[in-house]
Amino acid sequence: MATDKERMLAGKLYIAGGKELANDMKKAQRLTRLFNNSTEEQQEYRAELLKKLFKSTQENLYIEPPFHCDYGCHITVGNNFYANYDCIIIDVTPVTIGDNVFFGPRVGLYTAGHPIDADVRNTLLEFGKPITIGDNVWVGGNTVINPGVKIGDNVVIGSGSIVTKNIPDNVIAVGNPCKVLRKITSEDKKYWEQQKAEYFKDIEQ
Repeated sequence: MATDKERMLAGKLYIAGGKELANDMKKAQRLTRLFNNSTEEQQEYRAELLKKLFKSTQENLYIEPPFHCDYGCHITVGNNFYANYDCIIIDVTPVTIGDNVFFGPRVGLYTAGHPIDADVRNTLLEFGKPITIGDNVWVGGNTVINPGVKIGDNVVIGSGSIVTKNIPDNVIAVGNPCKVLRKITSEDKKYWEQQKAEYFKDIEQ
């Protein structure tokens, strides 16, 4: 007989409640409260709290308060992760984030889903689908990533997007619903390498 937590993590219908899930959520609420009430002089303390909150982290983890999540223990982040203000991650199922991923302000990752049928929904049954984000991804501000979405490597998601379907590697995608705008090309790399060279030239003068 499966528990609600086991059903939740398996992507099956479950009811959010029970001692096990309540304890997980209470721990997350305590750690996020401490994190959100910390000061800018407490960077090491903030990183320590996030490492206790998340399932797995790598180096160079930086999140601007306030940050909110349901459980935290279902979130895995890679190296060099940055999230701007007001990030929300609803992690009723696993959220996996790769290396060199940056979020603009008010980005939301929502793994939770609810039955379309009102009678079933009113019983408080819900479900979740995992979210996966690859390496070298920029997610613009006020973007929402919906349950079950996979975003590939080297992707830019335009601000204000609602991502409802998978996004392949090496593209710019934007809109509601979010769609591929174009591929990222060698011309993009050439342009931005030139911009970088000009920057370093200017600051060395």
